[in-house]
Amino acid sequence: MEQKNFPAIGRRQMLAGLGLTVSIPVLASCGVAPAQAKTFPVSLSDAEWRKRLTKAEYRILREAGTEPPFTSPLNDEKRAGTFVCAGCGNALYSSKTKYDSGTGWPSFWAPIAKGAVATSTDYKIGYPRTEVHCADCGGHLGHIFGDGPKPTGKRHCINGLALDFRSA
Repeated sequence: MEQKNFPAIGRRQMLAGLGLTVSIPVLASCGVAPAQAKTFPVSLSDAEWRKRLTKAEYRILREAGTEPPFTSPLNDEKRAGTFVCAGCGNALYSSKTKYDSGTGWPSFWAPIAKGAVATSTDYKIGYPRTEVHCADCGGHLGHIFGDGPKPTGKRHCINGLALDFRSA
């Protein structure tokens, strides 16, 4: 058998590798379900949430899931009205701020009121994103991006399963 010579690893390379190995799980855990770590006005047990929500709604609202694009009927909703949290009924977005972003999810350029939604930083895919959740129950709604229309320049990209629509 032929013996192969491997390059020696220096102390700096070893320490850098060790630091990377330790830091990846720490960074990956940052932002995992941050909304659920806080106290909200509407607070139910896990069993109560499971009873109240469909399996798909539970996956989105309580486990921070994402529905496939172009699957929500609310993406095409054009009537005047209010989009409310499917978990607790909190008014979140007005149809007046809804627009077609072309992404396949209902999109809004602003919430209905300043305190309707809350945000946190989400690192689940390796870089920071702004997660948006219901200010009343902490349910995961989606994410906010900086590529929306005027006047805010924001795109609240929201899972349709996280919303119910109430016509005006």
